[in-house]
Amino acid sequence: MVKQVRAARTRQALIVAAAETFADEGYALATLPAISKRAGVSAGALHFHFASKDDLAREVESVAADSVEKLAERCRFTADTSLQSLVHATSGLLLAVARDPVVRAGFKLSGDPSRKNGAEMLQWWQRQVHDFVVEARDAGELAEDVSVEAATTVVVAATLGLQALGSADRTYLSAERMSQFWAFLLPRLAASPDSVAAGVVPEACTEGRIE
Repeated sequence: MVKQVRAARTRQALIVAAAETFADEGYALATLPAISKRAGVSAGALHFHFASKDDLAREVESVAADSVEKLAERCRFTADTSLQSLVHATSGLLLAVARDPVVRAGFKLSGDPSRKNGAEMLQWWQRQVHDFVVEARDAGELAEDVSVEAATTVVVAATLGLQALGSADRTYLSAERMSQFWAFLLPRLAASPDSVAAGVVPEACTEGRIE
């Protein structure tokens, strides 16, 4: 049992160290020796858990995807409407990118051109936004002249743009920025803008990050 606990802690430390390294340096420049040093474990321990850098990157992406999927599900239950859930999920996601190195690395790895595979996080987020917008349209929450495709494209593009800007300046990933973004977009997107709040993100949409 003690060995299992120690192994689980080592694996978790490697995932977090790898995420921090991928987020800071990108996939191409990250090295396994740097990751093992950052995690405070031996090279042998790293290779016991992960056979290659690509295996480690895929695990970081998988853990990040699981984290944001759970976040999106929690956000579904924080609001009375699908459009409000989209606002909460988008804001919560970007706050998680700012605070959680695993989520941040997951998105960076997903869009990294130096990787032969990936894009799991980007594809998932596009589907998630699309589903929220479809639900909003079906419930009559979307403005009549706004298409599902257009709304999805705008929200996904803005999300990824803020995520990219936030890698250099974290103020782009602040709650204030999220509020400003939605205050600007909602009057065009919502059938009844006054029924959707652009402000505070509920705790349920920001809790549960990986330490």
